[in-house]
Amino acid sequence: MTDATLPALLLLGAAWAFALSGTPMLVRRLDPATGQRLAAYVMSAASLAGLVGALLTLINQTRTTFLPDWPFPFGPASVGVDPLTAFFAIPVLIVAACGSVYALEYWPARDNPRTVRKLTCFFGILAATMLFVLVARSAGVFLISWEVMALAAYVAITADDHTPAVRDAGTLYLICTHIGTLALFALFALLKEMSGGFGFPASGTLSAVQPAAAAIFLLALLGFGVKAGIMPLHVWLPSAHANAPSHVSAIMSGVILKIGIYGLVRTLSFFTGVPLWWGLVILALGIVSGIGGVLFALGQHDIKRLLAYHSIENIGIICMGIGTALIGTTLGSPLLVLFGMAGALLHVLNHATFKALLFLGAGSVIHAVGTREIDRMGGLLRLLPWTSAAFLVGAVAICGLPPLNGFVSELLIYLGFFTGAVRHTGGGAVGLALAAPALALVGGLAVACFVKVYGVVFLGVPRDTSLRTPHEAGWRMLVPMGFLAAVCCTVGLAPSAVAPLLDAALGSFLPAWTAMPSVTAYVPFPMVSVLAASLLLLTVVCVWWYRRRLQQAPVAASVTWGCGYLAPTPRMQYSASSFAGMLTDLFADLLRPDLHPPTLRGPYPKPARFESHLPETVLERVYQPLLQRAYQKILPVRRLQHGQLHLYILYIFVTLVVLIAISLP
Repeated sequence: MTDATLPALLLLGAAWAFALSGTPMLVRRLDPATGQRLAAYVMSAASLAGLVGALLTLINQTRTTFLPDWPFPFGPASVGVDPLTAFFAIPVLIVAACGSVYALEYWPARDNPRTVRKLTCFFGILAATMLFVLVARSAGVFLISWEVMALAAYVAITADDHTPAVRDAGTLYLICTHIGTLALFALFALLKEMSGGFGFPASGTLSAVQPAAAAIFLLALLGFGVKAGIMPLHVWLPSAHANAPSHVSAIMSGVILKIGIYGLVRTLSFFTGVPLWWGLVILALGIVSGIGGVLFALGQHDIKRLLAYHSIENIGIICMGIGTALIGTTLGSPLLVLFGMAGALLHVLNHATFKALLFLGAGSVIHAVGTREIDRMGGLLRLLPWTSAAFLVGAVAICGLPPLNGFVSELLIYLGFFTGAVRHTGGGAVGLALAAPALALVGGLAVACFVKVYGVVFLGVPRDTSLRTPHEAGWRMLVPMGFLAAVCCTVGLAPSAVAPLLDAALGSFLPAWTAMPSVTAYVPFPMVSVLAASLLLLTVVCVWWYRRRLQQAPVAASVTWGCGYLAPTPRMQYSASSFAGMLTDLFADLLRPDLHPPTLRGPYPKPARFESHLPETVLERVYQPLLQRAYQKILPVRRLQHGQLHLYILYIFVTLVVLIAISLP
């Protein structure tokens, strides 16, 4: 064993440990609670070892490939670790460990005897297969790992499968993910024709001007775009993330979407001479996903469904960065590539941490009150102080506000937009110039959305007295949230610490660009740290001064948000619908909300109720009508499937005759 292979072995060992972490749950004589704790210990230790391997790979910029003698289909069973793999492995390792510890209290064995064994086993398998996808270097290993990952995610989503909504969400996810897998089969077939084998070609060794290259690019957008949740391929995402257990939602939203981004980035790295329209297409899809995702999030009443739509928004931001980098390769601008891809990669890490934090925080709220409906919550700040603080950190980070990590990655992408718009001309510059206000719009709407969420859920007074008495989570749920919040703060306050990791990952994306500048050479990370620390210090001083003033002020008892009424009630508070009503009305032509206004009759009308519902417009108004129409058109073809065995044999015989006839010279 050499020093270069040790980090790779640590990462591969972490993957196998994840896969085997649920083995104690298969021993029926072992207490499920003990097995669950053992699984959490194994996953935590494996994550620590894997993080060491990933960081060593990035710091030393090593590349290791293994060729085990396994009879895999589609070429050799090649696996490897390079800085790009290591960078994407970091969020997998962090979120998997946090989720396994969080589940000890959120999904305890004593309360879930029917599902805990299944969920614990497949949670580990899901994390393991994500790592195997990252280290795959041949089509066979990649596709097998990809399919097992999809099936493990399906089992994890539908763990609590006694409700129809959960089963429907799992079915929709399974359909969509297999549509993407079919596209990947076609992609690897074309890639084999171009490269001459099923092994992954080296970066920058294929020409993008060949006719098959465009087909590979479009298939990658479809196959990996479905997994990443790029709009309009996102239709599985809201229901799956909303109905899955919260720690599963955290790893799916925070990590599994990034596996789709990894597949897209890895595929793009194979090509050189990328045409301009590739970058413009990804940039446009990023703008659509960013704006569309945050708009649909604004109108949601389900806290987890709202967070799911924000995942689509952030995938859009990542795609904006990738599109900027591709435009930079076409224009021959290392600076554009640097800002775009560094911003995209850093946002991959940032989104994994703050979105996992938000989902775990939402799970803590749901665990406390027993509902996902935002309009039934309220006044939880005093009852759940640690959860509310962690959720606030995640909310500030996802809005891209300083001094947290979301600001740093969005700053890099903004620098790419401004650089392209100022230094270049043509279609690429126009696209980048239009993307800058689009990202600003996304940020503004995200702030409005999370002001709504935090205000309605944690401030005010309780809205529904029928809910269970809220209680703060225990340390097993709070420690993972605290760790993720600490990562958000660390990256925001000291972004220079992650700059070498970004440089190493960029070198794997475009190794041929030997003149690729360092991120620290063009981004004033020290100034960002000073401003972030100053802002944090100013905030602490203002809070201290305000609390001191409150202690000296006379004490008066009143309800929060009295709004000038002498006898206010909880129903007079802002709800999720009323807070976002103006914005959803402004974009009603796109969102197509379903409104159910009250009917008032007579001079003394009875109590009435107003309701609004925001449908999944793309699924319910576009895909489902098209599929229903296609079903009606092909209904006569179903007569061929009639259950008569002798006719099935005849079909096979006719097919063989036709194939033999075609193959004859």
